[in-house]
Amino acid sequence: MNAATLAVPPVADASPVRIVTMNGNPTPVPAAAEPAMPAESARASRQPLSRRLLPLFKVVVPPVVGIGLLIGIWAMVAMKGSIPGPAQTWQAAATLFADPFYSNGPNDQGIGWNVLSSLKRVGIGFGFAALVGIPLGFIIGRFAFMNSMVSPIISLLRPVSPLAWLPIGLLVFKQADPAATWTIFICSIWPMIINTAVGVQRVPQDYMNVARVLNLNEWKIVTKILFPSVLPYMLTGIRLSIGTAWLVIVAAEMLTGGVGIGFWVWDEWNNLKVEHIIIAIFVIGIVGLLLEQTLILIAKRFSYGNA
Repeated sequence: MNAATLAVPPVADASPVRIVTMNGNPTPVPAAAEPAMPAESARASRQPLSRRLLPLFKVVVPPVVGIGLLIGIWAMVAMKGSIPGPAQTWQAAATLFADPFYSNGPNDQGIGWNVLSSLKRVGIGFGFAALVGIPLGFIIGRFAFMNSMVSPIISLLRPVSPLAWLPIGLLVFKQADPAATWTIFICSIWPMIINTAVGVQRVPQDYMNVARVLNLNEWKIVTKILFPSVLPYMLTGIRLSIGTAWLVIVAAEMLTGGVGIGFWVWDEWNNLKVEHIIIAIFVIGIVGLLLEQTLILIAKRFSYGNA
């Protein structure tokens, strides 16, 4: 019996084709050759618009509602009290910020110059505090003898109000400006000392054992081991210090006079311009927020999680 040979016809490609005109001639192109839309993009395009806008809604709407609530409460209090309302304060702010850097003498300058003068005092006092506090924190955290010697002094002086140091500054420096800078120095130094010392003490002992095995000198231990590990703690202390310094400078300038946002607030109170005081409150808050957020971004930049 002869085996019959069956001719099996070729199976046609089930893939659909698309007719594309190329050089004037229709050419079939398999649909599989077309670039497929990514699954995530296709899924996102199928989502309704409300769901796609939900993340933006969660970020934008709550702060707007909070600010609106604050303005509403402010307006209701202004209707029943003697403080200026939002509309009156807004008009005064428009006039005030039309020329924030005018100067008609040492006691009559725009709000811009006053803010810059306060920032200058904060920067000088804060800079000296960093130059003293950060190395002292390393020494206290590194050597147990220094820790035992300095810790009682810090515990005694740290709770003292920064303004209590202002008369000492006036007595020593004989001028209001360096006395205010001294007050910033003394209130800024404690968070930097404490946070730096805590960071040094929390360096893993294994790191120090490796340094001992490699016979590293003290300078290399500080620069290669301690400083990278302590940096997040240092930046936290710096952030706390700058916030405290900005709080204290306003009160110090109210007492010492001269040019500065604190003195400007007190001067506007003497002139019975309450709307300017409210404007100054917002300016002080915004500047403090910007300083803190800047340091937070720097801290995130140098944290290990974002390396």
